[in-house]
Amino acid sequence: MWDTADKYLRNIVDEEDYGDYILPFTVLRRLECMLADTKQEVTAFVASLATMPPHLIDIAVKDRFGLSFYNVSPLDLATIASVDDNVHKSLQSYVDGFSNNIADIWTSFEFNRRAKVLADANRLHSVVKHFSKLDLSPKELANTAMGDVFEDVMYRAFNKKGKAAGNFYTPRDAIKLMVDILITNDDDGLAGESALRSIYDPTAGSGGMLLVAHDALKRMNEKIDVTLYGQELMPSAFALGKADLLIQGGRPDAIKRGNTLVEDLYGDQAFDYVLSNPPFGKDWEADEKAVKEQAKSHGSRFSHGLPGTSDGQMLFLAHCASKLSPAAKNGQGGRAAVVSNQSPLFNSDNGPNSIRQWLLEEDLIDAIIGLPTSMFYGTGIATYVWILDANKDPDRKGKIQLIDGSGQWDSMWKPMGDKRREMGKTHRKTLMEAYKAFDQADPAISRVMTPEDFRFRDVPVYKQARFGVHFTQECIDALRSRRDFVDGYVSVLKSLDGTAWNDLPKTLPEAAKAEGLKAPVGLVDAAMKVMAVADDSEPAAVDRKGKPVIADGWRITERIPLSEDVDEHMEREVLPYAPDAVWDLTKARHGTEIPFNRIFYVPEEPRPLAEIDSEVQRLMGELADMFGAVSAE
Repeated sequence: MWDTADKYLRNIVDEEDYGDYILPFTVLRRLECMLADTKQEVTAFVASLATMPPHLIDIAVKDRFGLSFYNVSPLDLATIASVDDNVHKSLQSYVDGFSNNIADIWTSFEFNRRAKVLADANRLHSVVKHFSKLDLSPKELANTAMGDVFEDVMYRAFNKKGKAAGNFYTPRDAIKLMVDILITNDDDGLAGESALRSIYDPTAGSGGMLLVAHDALKRMNEKIDVTLYGQELMPSAFALGKADLLIQGGRPDAIKRGNTLVEDLYGDQAFDYVLSNPPFGKDWEADEKAVKEQAKSHGSRFSHGLPGTSDGQMLFLAHCASKLSPAAKNGQGGRAAVVSNQSPLFNSDNGPNSIRQWLLEEDLIDAIIGLPTSMFYGTGIATYVWILDANKDPDRKGKIQLIDGSGQWDSMWKPMGDKRREMGKTHRKTLMEAYKAFDQADPAISRVMTPEDFRFRDVPVYKQARFGVHFTQECIDALRSRRDFVDGYVSVLKSLDGTAWNDLPKTLPEAAKAEGLKAPVGLVDAAMKVMAVADDSEPAAVDRKGKPVIADGWRITERIPLSEDVDEHMEREVLPYAPDAVWDLTKARHGTEIPFNRIFYVPEEPRPLAEIDSEVQRLMGELADMFGAVSAE
């Protein structure tokens, strides 16, 4: 299929646009092959129903032949290719012969316009003939194999265009892990002849997540009734997704085209499973007005907080949470798997903070799984999967599991863009076992925590001023820069060594007056501040009410989870290094974060200094030899 580019598109179409022509012809040929065996019968049947409305004809064809779409044109690609006259007109007539319920596929692909470009360059006949010879029938290529073909062609298309394919197509290995985790707690409910489940993807791309989830459920129970729902904004991705779902036996309206942030095309519907790989760092400023208007409605999907317009990931996370089916009588509630980068874990803006706070308070976060880097087509950065659950199992309620899968990967034989690693079945099994084991899982890759562990207080920590004073030369030099300081103050200050810190406002003016000098209030205050910072050799100072006197110019902030006692934390983490530290809980700032990497961080023992010195000396010797050889030449 991709050979079309080199043979017929070169010098006619820009290289970055090759995929815009290859993808729709690939879809057209696959649909044609799927309909070939019954086309004559379907065409005659539809002709007999000519007086019926189109949507009723669609239903009748579905009931009679089991087809969700059809084509009533007497033409096909081979017939069109058999002559070289009026190819464009014939092709347009052929495509118009498809049922109305898939007309938007060709509109989104801009098929007629692109066909005209080829026709004007006298290449359309060659392209039609080329594709007419490709056997893309289900007998030759099973649905799963055709899905792999679409993945490869789509990757090439977006890679040529300079767009990250990861924005539109999630690798199958990542999807399989997400699906495995989603359905693992639903084993009992999936059994039986009456089982039914709904799957939704608000950023459907080409439909890969929906298809993988559908196939996984069917493998568990062939009789299960699975209904797919999706929404996608990008025209070509929408067209490919809709076509791919049709090829797999899905409904023509399984994916709808539209901007999920601006308008939820599924309204108040909720779903059993939600999967999404929203774009990382997508600017949503163009959608800001519509989003803010929705956020005004209490309890709506965006009412829990709004992130900065530079990154809409948290909006999609909140949206996915809002689409989960509530807990049913049998205990089953909706579950979601949402991909993100690191930002939603700890972004400290008010919006993300409040969205995280809402997810934690509602106990919606079941698990967060860290994936290997370089696993997605369009980015090599660290990625994570959020598992949300509207009705957790009893032993998981009030808890959140973190799973570090960053080391579970194999190198790919041939990289695809930024995707250089893949997560095979063995690695996915390791993470699945860790998820199922829960509290008993290997702590090296799994930690079970509580929401309180991710709520924190930023507590201000100060240095307490000391009781006695000792004016060192450094202290005196620090005061010399003041305009009201004269040399006579040097002997006055030194005479006050050992004076109680709290008495300094009184004794300093008196000592200055005895020497015939004035002691301005500003100088007294400055002296107090200098001594509070510099002198730590005496007992801590307190005011008349017994409260600590804070040293000016020294402050740190200590982040403490709500699950920890503040005093115990300070005794363990602060006081051993700053014995005179004091803190003020009344000024603490509250927030949320999920410090995934910090939790799993394992410090590495630094190399011995002697070893480093030895290596440096060896390298320096080698460099000297090399320079010597160059000089000799």
